[in-house]
Amino acid sequence: MAILRGMPAATTVGLATRAWDLGVTAVEIPARDPGSMAVLRAAVAAGAERGLPVGAGTVITTEQVRAVAEAGAAFTVAPGFDPEVMAASEAAGMPHLPGVATPTDVQAVLKAGARWVKAFPASVLGADWIKAVRAPFPDLRIVATGGVDAHNAQAFLDAGASMVAVGSALADSDQIPRLAELV
Repeated sequence: MAILRGMPAATTVGLATRAWDLGVTAVEIPARDPGSMAVLRAAVAAGAERGLPVGAGTVITTEQVRAVAEAGAAFTVAPGFDPEVMAASEAAGMPHLPGVATPTDVQAVLKAGARWVKAFPASVLGADWIKAVRAPFPDLRIVATGGVDAHNAQAFLDAGASMVAVGSALADSDQIPRLAELV
């Protein structure tokens, strides 16, 4: 998944298009302020032309859920787990990817009915964390997020992550070909 944060709409759509061309099918646009909502809408429109989903990231309130739903987001992502945010997102027809950092977090997410989680921050938790957490939760689907780049992405996948999410590493043109090899 490509996380495209803090750029103008044209730049974001350009990078999303490049990611889609490389085979990346999920794009996340953090929706932290009113300016990012215009960027989200532009990316959603570009994704719709290809039939690809664009989600909204850093969604931590039910008010944000309503705003990103109106902007056309296909899914929501959060740095942590809030059952009210997850319920609001799912009620709006958008799957929710909550952030977790402990087995207790994972259990709470599973109890709430989700099967996908965002291991955040993945670079701090490490690939071994993913392997260890999947042992008691073998059906859990994990997206490694936060500090993931071309140098460590494969280790997260090898440890059992279902997906990696890359943000700031996309600004490094030397990493993009190496990341494309993972798709």
